[in-house]
Amino acid sequence: MTPKADLKKTHSDLYGTGAAPVFVDVPALPYLMIDGTGDPDGPVYAESVGALYGVAYAIRFALKGAGVLEYPVMPLEGLWWDADDGSFDHRADRGTWRWTMMILQPPAAADYFAEAAATAARKKPASPVARVRYEEAPEERAVQILHTGPYAEETPAIEKLLAHAAAGGAAVTGLHREIYLSNPSRTAPEKLKTLIRYAVTPGKS
Repeated sequence: MTPKADLKKTHSDLYGTGAAPVFVDVPALPYLMIDGTGDPDGPVYAESVGALYGVAYAIRFALKGAGVLEYPVMPLEGLWWDADDGSFDHRADRGTWRWTMMILQPPAAADYFAEAAATAARKKPASPVARVRYEEAPEERAVQILHTGPYAEETPAIEKLLAHAAAGGAAVTGLHREIYLSNPSRTAPEKLKTLIRYAVTPGKS
């Protein structure tokens, strides 16, 4: 029988945060990633995310078919910035936004990435699958908070998060990171659940 796992439960401290900000220790974890620039409502972003999911599902099916592991595909995550110093202003021209979209993978995915990418490319030759990479993100200390509501209304949650980091003696060092726990095509804007996370320097708590 194929073993089963739910990575959200395996890493429940990283995906189960509530409306109060908390510090978390994020281990080094493997992801599928794709980089891009431009409006997240534009075609480049849509095609990029489609390619990312294409490879993610191909890996999932390969691992299940090989009897290695059966698991749900993890939520989409994104790193966002719009300046060379890594800062991000969500009120800036969306055409200038830069992003790295990511999907967490089980460790066994490393051995199946090349085959899965080739499979995804054959299924959708026009998809930018060639830009998808498999990469391990380094471990980090971070602060995160759950925002419920439209993406454009994240500012109060971010302010709470930054205040919590400062109170803990930590300084933000990483990019603006979002983890999308809701499907925006199936969820009303006021009910969207998004984890917001920033890497920080070690603090006192």
